[in-house]
Amino acid sequence: MFGTSGVRGRFGEDVTADLALSIGRALATHGTERIVVGRDPRLTGSLLADAVSAGAREYGADVVRIGVAATPTIARSVGWYDADAGVAVTASHNPPEDNGLKLWTDEGMAFGEDRRRRIAEIVEEGAGEPVAWDETGSETKRTDATDRHREALTDAVTIEEPLSVVVDVGNGAGGVTVGALRDLGCSVTTLGGQPDGRFPSRPSEPTGATCETLAAHVAGTDADLGIAHDGDADRTMAVDERGRFLAGDELLALFAGEAVADGARVVAPVGASLVVDDVVEREGGRVERSRVGDVYVAERASEPGVSFGGEPSGAWIWPKQTLAPDGPLAACRLAALVARERPLSQQVAGLPAYPVERDQIEVDPTAKERIVDAVARRANERYDEIDERDGVRVETDSGWFLVRASGTQPLVRMTAQGRTEDRTVELTETARELITEALQTA
Repeated sequence: MFGTSGVRGRFGEDVTADLALSIGRALATHGTERIVVGRDPRLTGSLLADAVSAGAREYGADVVRIGVAATPTIARSVGWYDADAGVAVTASHNPPEDNGLKLWTDEGMAFGEDRRRRIAEIVEEGAGEPVAWDETGSETKRTDATDRHREALTDAVTIEEPLSVVVDVGNGAGGVTVGALRDLGCSVTTLGGQPDGRFPSRPSEPTGATCETLAAHVAGTDADLGIAHDGDADRTMAVDERGRFLAGDELLALFAGEAVADGARVVAPVGASLVVDDVVEREGGRVERSRVGDVYVAERASEPGVSFGGEPSGAWIWPKQTLAPDGPLAACRLAALVARERPLSQQVAGLPAYPVERDQIEVDPTAKERIVDAVARRANERYDEIDERDGVRVETDSGWFLVRASGTQPLVRMTAQGRTEDRTVELTETARELITEALQTA
């Protein structure tokens, strides 16, 4: 039922009011006494939030409703309002007909595997009996969560020379970024600033293709920076002052390099680029790998000595601030970095560039894990050491390749990157050879 980002799918099919009711009941049955519930602007969000609240209160938990808010606002609110858990009703960057629920701990981190599994078990088995009619939980409303988030951002970030910034909210819940940047002294132009769960201005996921209007606007004005969020603002992507949309690995390298003090550790998933390793090592730190998924990055980022964790998808975590991917915090920190250092295009130009190859093979959904296991067996015969924390990652002196099963689709994905074009080709051929051999036996 749960993926790494909670429950997500088509409303009325995969995600229903009945499911939301059951998850609310399961949280209360699991011992959660107080729950924060918020949502993104999707048209189905209100009724799903109502269902979560009803289920939780039916089984004795109190609920704090914060209305439409960014997912990182919801995650932070669990601690602010002395709650035990939070529920963000959101499908993040998915299309408007989808919705979902993501669960948060009192530490502001997404539920890990064990807690997700237990909630799923309660949903499937049934939550038992509700509390007595005079013991049902209460529901209160708070309207200050976004303001508290905005204040937290301005307390955490200082912008020495205010910039001109264009923020593409994408009709989502990320308006807190606009307010925070203005409080920090920036001149801000907003695109898609009106929350609208149909996402009429652009698709919710911020990519180079969907952010062409943002890129053109930045390039055609004197703006220093462009920021783009997804529907619930847990992701941030960026456009430089020339209107170029930055790749996720470029942003990851910039954030990681800026976060590293001498000897510090940063976390990146197994598929992150070599450029991240090079930048962090140049600054005196080291990169540690996690499984793909912001919850796994957050788990590693919660360890002592880790200053930052991020994913090229646009999820950025500074553990001293929050263990949730906080798109508005990333936006403010990026603006501060540009103001303090030099134009974003120049910073990116200073990064090393390495060729990368990606491919995917459609397979029987029941076979993808067996195929990756077969790849692992063959890789172990060829290499002294492989990383199997999320698929099969093989690292050499001049590059790496990764073979992993998609968590959401019937695909086996392959990525290879070398320090030269020839080496990338060799690593790609090796990975494909391993997959071909595995397909014959899996």
